[in-house]
This record gives sequence, structure tokens and C-alpha cells, in this order.
Amino acid sequence: MAFESAGSGEVFLLARALFGLVLAFTGLNHLLDAEGMIGYSKAKGIPAAEFLVPATGVQLIAGGVAIAIGAFPVVAAGAIAVFLLVATPTMHDFWAVPEEQRQSEMTSFLKNATLLGGALAFLALGSVEWPYAVGIGLF
Repeated sequence: MAFESAGSGEVFLLARALFGLVLAFTGLNHLLDAEGMIGYSKAKGIPAAEFLVPATGVQLIAGGVAIAIGAFPVVAAGAIAVFLLVATPTMHDFWAVPEEQRQSEMTSFLKNATLLGGALAFLALGSVEWPYAVGIGLF
């Protein structure tokens, strides 16, 4: 199986918790700072920002918590991956911003690209049994 070595299940649990809860916190920020996030989204040309900001907030919270607890990993990781695939180039288009914003947007772009890699890894592991998981929707 995928988690046979000593301690690997615990390390995987820690990875899930860190990854999932950071994303859930990010989603919570979409809801708590909705006005600021909607304004930023509108400035980036996002249509229906009033709907999409809270909707993606819920998407991040649900996906993040599900990964952290080990429930519906394929759906959760897929939802996170889709969000990151869309949001990263549209919200953090470092190549299209003024020079004074370029470094900040590039950092956010690279952070999101890294998170996308993590989401894809969890998606790939969605077909194996996860240790310390609630087990709903696994394999």
C-alpha cells in the first residue's frame, strides 16, 4: 500500500491538515473580507464577482476541510485544482501589471502554482486508502 513505512501515515495526515486548513482559511477570508475581495476581483475584470467571491470561498472551505479530514478526496482535490487553474492566471497575471505590482503578483502566482501541484498530488492519491481519514468517498 501507499503508506506502509513507519510514520508515513502521520506525516501524510500532517500534510493534509496543513494543506487543507490553509486553503479553508483562505476561503474564509473570501467571506470575511468579501467587499475587498470583490473589489479586487472586479479590478481584475472578473464577471459576477459578487457571486463568485463567496462561491469560491465556500469551495475553498469545503475542499480544504474535506482534504484535511480525508473525506471525498477526489471531489475535494478536484475542486481545489479547478479553482487554482482558473484563479491563478486570472487573478495573478504578473506579466500584465505595472512594474511596482509585478513581484507581488508573481509571488502569488507561484504560491498558487505550488498549491495546484499539491492539489494534483492529493487528486492522484484519491484512489488509495488514506490513513487517519474519515473514509467517506475514499476509493
